[in-house]
Amino acid sequence: MTVYNQKEVDQRRTFGIISHPDAGKTTLTEKLLLYGGAIQLAGAVKARKAARHATSDWMAVEKERGISVTTSVMKFQYQGYEVNLLDTPGHQDFSEDTYRVLTAVDSALMVIDSAKGVEPQTEKLMEICRMRNTPIITFINKLDRDGRPPLDLLSDIEDRLQIECTPLSWPLGAGKLFKGVYSLYDKKLKLFTPGQEKRHVEEIMIADLADERFAQLVGEQADEFREEIELLEGAANPFDLDDYRRASQTPVFFDSAVNNFGVKELLEAFVKIAPPPGNRPAVSRPVSPYEAPFSGFVFKIQANMDPAHRDRIAFMRICSGKFTRGMKVLHHRIGKTINLSKATVFMAQDRAHVEEAFPGDIIGLHNHGTIKIGDTFSEKEPLKFTGVPNFAPEHFRRVILNNPMKTKQLQKDLTQLAEEGAIQVFRPRTSNAYILGAVGVLQFDITMARLQDEYGVDAGCEGVDLTVARWVNCQDPKQLAAFEKACTNNLATDAQGHLAFLARSEWNLDYEMKQWPDIEFEKSKEHH
Repeated sequence: MTVYNQKEVDQRRTFGIISHPDAGKTTLTEKLLLYGGAIQLAGAVKARKAARHATSDWMAVEKERGISVTTSVMKFQYQGYEVNLLDTPGHQDFSEDTYRVLTAVDSALMVIDSAKGVEPQTEKLMEICRMRNTPIITFINKLDRDGRPPLDLLSDIEDRLQIECTPLSWPLGAGKLFKGVYSLYDKKLKLFTPGQEKRHVEEIMIADLADERFAQLVGEQADEFREEIELLEGAANPFDLDDYRRASQTPVFFDSAVNNFGVKELLEAFVKIAPPPGNRPAVSRPVSPYEAPFSGFVFKIQANMDPAHRDRIAFMRICSGKFTRGMKVLHHRIGKTINLSKATVFMAQDRAHVEEAFPGDIIGLHNHGTIKIGDTFSEKEPLKFTGVPNFAPEHFRRVILNNPMKTKQLQKDLTQLAEEGAIQVFRPRTSNAYILGAVGVLQFDITMARLQDEYGVDAGCEGVDLTVARWVNCQDPKQLAAFEKACTNNLATDAQGHLAFLARSEWNLDYEMKQWPDIEFEKSKEHH
């Protein structure tokens, strides 16, 4: 195969930030953007009523609640690298959006609160990364506050996330005794001074910790720190680039994002060691980023990013070739050639028209309802990229429309919101109700708020006696017809027209699965 665009591909880094709520992910995102020159001023992340909000939080409901609920895409340059940062929802009621973003990245940055260690959502997100062998760098945050001992944190990560930890930096003290961080890979001591947000971090080369200068700088913590490093060098495995890129080892940094401390070092290490775009799996074959023909897939759709224009943007990850404005590509699901005349790159809600883009880049396409999550676009051969699934919802609500005159509009608006993939809409066979399904319950509040704010539809939702959903598949038409007749009260159609089985309990589902061994009950469904 002829290598195409090698320089452009090799200098791209596309990654997502994952964490449990309140670990400091949004703060870290902003500090990375500050160092990347993408923004000049960090937002007031916590102040819900502040005039400024976090750069990556643009939806009205996010600004009210002070949380990130959709995924933002931000692009910046750093030391000759083109960095695409995908920020994911941090709230515990996260959505499928979070899962799917992790299908579009080449690596991840995991943020852990030094006081709390590994938390449940981190474990969930790690499972998604493990499914795809996504390499992970770990950032242990909030060292300026009292937290758990560093060695405890490393063993917590290794035990609960089943990944080997290799520290690339080590903290001198914590909380009020936090003095700074010693870099284990370039033998530099970085001293911490609390206070100003944009201060010069003093860097001192300490090739040997036995050096008297080290004791003078650190004081009474010097001996204890030397012992920790000795213990660490005996116990921890050295950093291995191949192990990291195979996702069996995670390099660990200890820092404090809110104080701008350690973020620059993290970013410098990240651009050097994180992988460039790699092969992407398609139904027919893996697609190399170095191939000349253009290809890409849509992993996210967002409506009303600009409420004044009622627009819908499809986020496409480029997998091979080169995007140029106005190029013609085949939209495989509908079998039509389309002209990509208007594409945008993102800096949170700010956008710019893009003339060209390369594998690893994320571009936004204006979408008038024809593009869906999972759609593949390419110049030549018909391709279908895999691994962009819908997940079976875990929570359900029935929509209550307060103005019956708006029934038709409700259907249209719910279909649009379902296209974004954060909620799923089911129409039961035996009623005219709209049943919403979601991975996290927060999505119901968000959906109702957006129906009101963006579409002017006054609606609410109520609990419904459902706990599980599965998509139904069967190769035998006679068996499928018999099943549909017998179980019609449990059947519904989703927004894409697929048949789904909705059950009141796991027992109910298990019973029907035993009754109908030829019927497949699917937990996830690829977008088609």
